[in-house]
Amino acid sequence: MGGRGGQTSPSARASEEEKSMYGFEPNEEQQMLVEAIGRYAAHDLQPGAHDADEDGGWAPEVIEKGWQLGVLQASLPEAFGGFGEHSAVTGALAAEALAFGDLAGALAVMCPSGFALPILIAGSDEQKHAWLPPVIEAEWRPYAAAIVEPSCDFAPTDLKTTAVKDGDEYRLTGEKIYVPFADQAPAMLVYADLDGQTGAFIVPGDAEGLQVGDRDQLLGVHALPTYRVALQDVHVDAASRLGGEGMAMGLPLASAQVGAAAMAIGLSQAAHEYALAYAKDREAFGRPIAQKQSIAFMLAEMAIEIEAIRLMVWEAAWQLDEGLPEAPKSAYLSLTGAADMAMMVTDRAVQILGGHGYIREHPVERWMRNGRGVANLVGLALV
Repeated sequence: MGGRGGQTSPSARASEEEKSMYGFEPNEEQQMLVEAIGRYAAHDLQPGAHDADEDGGWAPEVIEKGWQLGVLQASLPEAFGGFGEHSAVTGALAAEALAFGDLAGALAVMCPSGFALPILIAGSDEQKHAWLPPVIEAEWRPYAAAIVEPSCDFAPTDLKTTAVKDGDEYRLTGEKIYVPFADQAPAMLVYADLDGQTGAFIVPGDAEGLQVGDRDQLLGVHALPTYRVALQDVHVDAASRLGGEGMAMGLPLASAQVGAAAMAIGLSQAAHEYALAYAKDREAFGRPIAQKQSIAFMLAEMAIEIEAIRLMVWEAAWQLDEGLPEAPKSAYLSLTGAADMAMMVTDRAVQILGGHGYIREHPVERWMRNGRGVANLVGLALV
């Protein structure tokens, strides 16, 4: 019923909202996938995360086992070699479950998604048929994305790497960092500024002028090898531009932000659960420290922040699936909140463990180092 001045009454608006209500109860396929990933995270990633962090990488067979779970394969239609349909919500659930085991392991397993999903979302039919089947039809291969740049004012919408139209080709010039497995990548998706707009270009790993530099020395994610990549007048043909002329990169970038935010939830959940179990077991002055008000309040606030950001991430993923115009904004907000939440939760986990939190025998110091990188690792994996 209309209100004064022809405005819709609150009751009428509520009724309209109820018709468009959505829920996040996983369907049967999503639940099966999350449970399978949970077993992999518990049996493979968590037990091996410390050694992988110390050794600087995961064993190939562990990455391959995660790849065989079919997270990316289930996101691609049969026409392109997959066995499902793309769903950002499903991808977010999977990313969180993987990162609960280990952030570096999750990024390694999902590395090819940073290359394949932008092609699925924004690529032409020719690009999809040419590039997607080789990514998913065999064993894990490190197809990668190159988006982050070595600049203090880096923003994916204002890149220093440039693409210049040169006849029937594009000429790419610039420098990237945090490119996972760049030394092995068969091809990578390079993001560059083209006439003031962000574009993406498919670049073969052996392209002339593409130089892979030294491995990045990072505070966290030591088990994920990332590299600097220099592009010195790299020429690619016009068909290599993602989506062709006029294609905007807003949706792939939003998908990357949701993916990073979902992984932040996973590692934060792991830190909270570990700190909670420790606080229940550790006694001081005759009772568990979890019963101390200062510790109890920290644990409660950690749980509140995780749940709040989880709902923001799920909503942003749902908006992407529904094609809603506010999806890019929601994705950005969810990543911003997730980055802050991850630092708060992991820092407090270290505090709750006291002196034990600062030694490598316990994983909370690794989670804190990894959590610091959430905001810097956008684009390495998509959902």
